[in-house]
Amino acid sequence: MKALPIPVLYAKLRERFGYLDWWPGETRDEIIIGAILTQQASWKNVEKAISNLRSAKCLNLKKISTINVNSLERFIRPSGFYKQKAARLKGFARYIFSNYSSLDQMLSNDTGELREELLSIKGIGKETADSIILYAAGKPMFVIDSYTKRIASRIYGSDPDIEYDELRFDISGTIPDDLELYKDFHAQFVELGKAYCKTKPLCNECPVKSYCRYYSKTAR
Repeated sequence: MKALPIPVLYAKLRERFGYLDWWPGETRDEIIIGAILTQQASWKNVEKAISNLRSAKCLNLKKISTINVNSLERFIRPSGFYKQKAARLKGFARYIFSNYSSLDQMLSNDTGELREELLSIKGIGKETADSIILYAAGKPMFVIDSYTKRIASRIYGSDPDIEYDELRFDISGTIPDDLELYKDFHAQFVELGKAYCKTKPLCNECPVKSYCRYYSKTAR
């Protein structure tokens, strides 16, 4: 089977799902809080935690830097691993306001410098850092998540455990370095993974099954 070019895959997904306005969040603070809370959690549960923070008027990093940790844990409990995530949120917030006058000042740093700095903060891994760069800082940085790895493995036969940056370069190197494209393509991968390319895939209903190595083998 001839490999489907990455730009064509995007076009096929865009044709099926339309433009996906992702990431949900009204402010940079909310986007970053959501990016940390969504670690090892479904977005449905993250939404519950964000709703709790919003109701308590704590949906901003300045407030999180000073809030009582027990209260923070209670608010974010629906997202799971709430003690660990409360510590990460507070650590991130305190880092910002100990080193910068504002969140905006930090996010204005050069992309490479910002990524390196984010990765130096406890609890911030590559996916979370890149989500912050793409959606909160508004800088083109392609985000790789578990859906992207699974889909790439099935469609293209890549190693399911491929190193994060290797897959990021493999994908971003074939498409324009464009902020809105990166946002939407990431969202398209997520939508395909949620709707069809699940752990137990719904291959017969998948809009790109004709181009998928996994499907070509299992459909025999």
